[in-house]
Amino acid sequence: MAAVNLDAIDRKILSILQADGHLSNQEVAERVNLSPSPCLRRIRRLEQEGVIRGYVALLDPQKIGLGLLAWVNVRLEKHDASSPARKPRLTPQEDFAASVANWPEVVACYAMTGEMDYLLRVHVEDMAHFSRFMMETLLRHPAVLDVKSSFALQKIKDTTALPLV
Repeated sequence: MAAVNLDAIDRKILSILQADGHLSNQEVAERVNLSPSPCLRRIRRLEQEGVIRGYVALLDPQKIGLGLLAWVNVRLEKHDASSPARKPRLTPQEDFAASVANWPEVVACYAMTGEMDYLLRVHVEDMAHFSRFMMETLLRHPAVLDVKSSFALQKIKDTTALPLV
């Protein structure tokens, strides 16, 4: 997918909306020195082109009882798709991806390079919740071969804002 061509005003609009997506069009227009109509046209174009994917409220995990953040590396079994002895409906990767989509504890999942196949960001209440998730969900998945977990001790930086260079 090709990058969208953004001028300086588009970048300023995006920077403002990343910092506070709750602002009205009037407030954004004032900050970028445009009248409301052209500002709104730019925002709508950025939405239509998929640059702006949506607007959300960012929650504090601690304040809603999700005090433990874990990063989990997952390695899946491998198989030869051309093997006549094994004709699954889904590959292990497809099966795992479909399962992850239904696990509420997993808030992000990335396919990775290196020795592990996936990296999961997991938000849970505490170590007991994490243990239940691991033992009853993740490790029971038939494609999972190995996992390695790390826990966040301290938040140094956590932003949803992308660099607009």
